[in-house]
Amino acid sequence: MTIHLNGEPNEVPEGLTLAGLLEWLKLPADRVAVERNLAIVPRDRWNETRMEAGDRLEVVHFVGGGKER
Repeated sequence: MTIHLNGEPNEVPEGLTLAGLLEWLKLPADRVAVERNLAIVPRDRWNETRMEAGDRLEVVHFVGGGKER
């Protein structure tokens, strides 16, 4: 099925949960936030949130770093 991930169409397997999608994409679940169809999905709902054709996802990666002291 086709979803839109960060503005780009992507073909993904049907039946994936959001957690399964992140695993399938090999994204570090502990370092991302996900917006689905203009709403942030809380991390504790990723296992129950099923992807549907046409979903629009924005995945933001957290990046560590900064100035050393």
